Formats: sequence, C-alpha cells, structure tokens
Amino acid sequence: MTEHKKRHIAILGSTGSIGTQAVEVVKAYPDQFQVEVLTTNNNSELLIQQAVDLKPNVVVICNEDRYDQVFSALDPLGIKVYAGAKSIASVVQMDTIDMVLTAMVGYAGLLPTIKAIEAGKSIALANKETLVVAGEIITRLAAQKGVNIYPVDSEHSAIFQCLVGEFHNPIEKIILTASGGPFRGRSREFLANVTKAQALKHPNWTMGAKITIDSATLMNKGLEVIEAKWLFGLRPGQIDVVVHPQSIIHSLVQFEDGSLKAQMGLPDMRLPIQFALGYPNRLKSDLPRFNFMDYPSLTFEQPDLDTFRNLQLAFDALEKGGNAPCIINAANEVAVDAFLHDRITFLEISEIIEACLSKTAFVQHPTYDDYVRTDEAARQLATERIKSFV
Repeated sequence: MTEHKKRHIAILGSTGSIGTQAVEVVKAYPDQFQVEVLTTNNNSELLIQQAVDLKPNVVVICNEDRYDQVFSALDPLGIKVYAGAKSIASVVQMDTIDMVLTAMVGYAGLLPTIKAIEAGKSIALANKETLVVAGEIITRLAAQKGVNIYPVDSEHSAIFQCLVGEFHNPIEKIILTASGGPFRGRSREFLANVTKAQALKHPNWTMGAKITIDSATLMNKGLEVIEAKWLFGLRPGQIDVVVHPQSIIHSLVQFEDGSLKAQMGLPDMRLPIQFALGYPNRLKSDLPRFNFMDYPSLTFEQPDLDTFRNLQLAFDALEKGGNAPCIINAANEVAVDAFLHDRITFLEISEIIEACLSKTAFVQHPTYDDYVRTDEAARQLATERIKSFV
C-alpha cells in the first residue's frame, strides 16, 4: 500500500475570518494537510499562536514594525520569519507548497495569487477581489499554467459542486443566492440613518468587518456576480441573484434541459473551505447536520436594486467590462473603510462608488499595470469624495 501524501498548504491571511476557519479545518485533518506558510497583515499575536500550533516552514507579517516580535517568538522553533507584502508574493512560489489558500482581504490578494499561479500552485480562492479586479488576466494565466482554481466562497463552491460530473453539459444560467443582509426589506429612508453596529450584525454568517458591510450593502453579492463570470466562463446575462434569507441553498445551476441543481447545507464556511482544500475528496466531518424540520419554510425574493444600489453598480461594471470592475472594487474598499471609521453614512458608500465609476478613466483591454494605475486613481478619487462629505 502506498503511503498517503499530505497536501502542503499556504494560508494567506491566516488570522482573518476565513483564515482562522481554514486553520480549524487543517487541524481537524492532520493526516491530510501540512501547513507550509502562514501570513497576516497585523495580528502578530494570533500569527505566533497559529505558528506554534501548526509548525509551518515560513510565516510572513506584513506590518514590518512587528517583525522583531514575531521573529523572537518563532526563530527558536526553527520557523523562518519574513516581513512586508513583497515577501508574501515571494514565499508562495516555494517548491514545497502544493496549494495556496488566498484568504487575504481585498486588492492585496491579487499579486500573491498571480505569483502562485505563475509557480504552478493550485489555488483555493477566498479572495474574490482577485477575479473582480483582474479576472481576464487570472483566468488566462491559470489556463496557460494548467492551474486549477477552487472557489471557497460558499456561493461559488456551491456552483462548482453542482458542476462536478456536469462539465460537459453547457450552463444555461446560474443563480447566486443572497441572504439579503441585516437590512433586507428596509427603505432608503431607514438606511440613511443606520449605524456601523447595525450593519455589522449579519443574520446568518460570521465574517470579517469589511465583508459584513459588503453583505449589508449587497456589494458582496455584486462582487460575487463578477467573480462567477470568470470562474465559470459566463456572460452577464447568464447570472441571476435571488434573495434567500435562510442561507440554506447556497446557489443553483440551471442546465439547457431546464433542470436545476442546488447545493444545500447549514451556513458554515468550514464546509466550502474543506471541500476546496480536499478536492476531489469529501472529507468526513462531525460538523452539524441540516434538519428540514428546523427549516420548514425556505423563501425567495427579488433583490431590491433601487434601494441597494451597489448590486446594480456591480452588474453595470460587469456589463461595461475592461477596468470597470477594478474601479468599483477600489472605490468600495475606500468607502467601506470610511464608513467603518464613521466618516460617511451607509448610503454614501454607493454614491462614492457611482462617482468613481463615472469619473475614473476607462480602459477596455487593461494590462496588469493598467489595473495598478486604475486602483490608485479610483482610491484617490474616492478619498477626495469622502473629504467633501465630511
């Protein structure tokens, strides 16, 4: 009998919401996975704790001011310690890595993902902004390098699971489900006065602050629409969004014969994480099981695109193409940060994104350098717009 070969994993953003749950998954299957790399932006204390538990080969702390703290704690254990964002883009190319889980938040995940694909690593993608910003470059590069991208977002994991065994059958359309967030059914008048604390109370999922606000504005669903286009090779008209408040059906695929396949389960991000890390195998788990009697009614409704403008703006950017998705992503990151720091109101997030989409220079066929310039320009414009609100 041949000995089972562990899959060696790099977890980028290991101290965030997805990263910490990925660490849980890895620890639950010590015979399946070995962590080679852990990275974080600022959370040096948790990074040290994770490294002591998992004994990775390398850790990276982006905040160079915290390098000495991490080095002094981990160097005696024989763990290599590096600092700075450039180090992440470098370590993902290590020969010992089989798969890179990109769980970093926002635009920062783009360059490390590119470098990992160039090095031929399989990608477990939790950083949707990578495909939103530069989907054409990423998918073309992955095809050239023969690299598989396994989606970690619950909705895209659901679509991927529905397509297993169906890759030869054309998709008629996909339907991404949305919980509707904490403000489902509310009016713009109500939204004008909502607080940060209210927006951070998601009804079904436990996530980081940025993605929780994105869920409340429906921008998270908009970014997922754009990501789905690139992951599954779809046209904008093949992607629908339906609000499903219970978050049990994670998404659906409709085939050309009219039949629908759905993936269901309790809202728990550990499921799509372990599916991506373990693919093609489903790993036996003791996670809670779904019981129909606990959910006697599953309901569905159309998203309110007038009240929640961000979802419509994402569809508009997808239709426009080029660097338009990069513009809305950059503007959204700046606007959400401003909202989280009480500098703008909830509804002003959409106003800032819309202004940036109309005023940032449009590029139909952007290169990587074009994306970098677009990101910088949109952020600067968003920042200036925020100052005008204060």
